[in-house]
Amino acid sequence: MAHSVLVVEDNPDNRKLVTWILEDEGYTITCAETGEKALDLLTNSRFDIVLMDISLPGMDGTEVTRAIRLMPDHSKLPIIALTAHAVKGELEPILASGVDDVITKPLDEDLLLQRMQELLGSC
Repeated sequence: MAHSVLVVEDNPDNRKLVTWILEDEGYTITCAETGEKALDLLTNSRFDIVLMDISLPGMDGTEVTRAIRLMPDHSKLPIIALTAHAVKGELEPILASGVDDVITKPLDEDLLLQRMQELLGSC
């Protein structure tokens, strides 16, 4: 059974890249361009893991992650933050929002797939 991934990313090129990488590995992908749309999708659909951009219009990725963690059905949902904000001092608030991992952009495809497999385990 293919794992279902919610990709929350406002940049169309980044959405395409992540979609291509994951579809090649057999994942089922749903994309949301905003945090608000992601929360709506999570209310009505089931996902195995979320890839969360941090710099989003409206609610940023940390706000969306905190909102997801308050949802009873999704409090343990694996979330990987994808961000270009990798300087010291910027990672701490991202981790504190409740993400399970942080991967910096530009994405390392092998690292992304490895981290996803680790978090998904035997789901």
